[in-house]
Amino acid sequence: MLNGKVFTVLATLWLAMVLSGCGEPHHRAVVYAPTAPPPPVTEGITVSPGAGYVWIPGHHEWHGNAYVWFPGHWQLRPNGHHDWIPGHWVQSNRGWYWVDGHWR
Repeated sequence: MLNGKVFTVLATLWLAMVLSGCGEPHHRAVVYAPTAPPPPVTEGITVSPGAGYVWIPGHHEWHGNAYVWFPGHWQLRPNGHHDWIPGHWVQSNRGWYWVDGHWR
């Protein structure tokens, strides 16, 4: 049986791997939301799992009829990349759309 802290670290690593696409870039179709996103959720940043990890903040995503919060997570900085550029919402004449964060 895993204690709570070990489980949290393992779950965070798994989530980071899933959300990162294992290091391969991925592109999603643009989805427009009819209303502005809610303010970001205030998150407690957990302890880093190790050297070279960067905290990727959580964000809202539009899922058809409501915003859904995706929590922040730790991600291992890819070789050759220095900074995480956070994703952000942009308003257009068709509504609001999300621009994914990326490594620079």
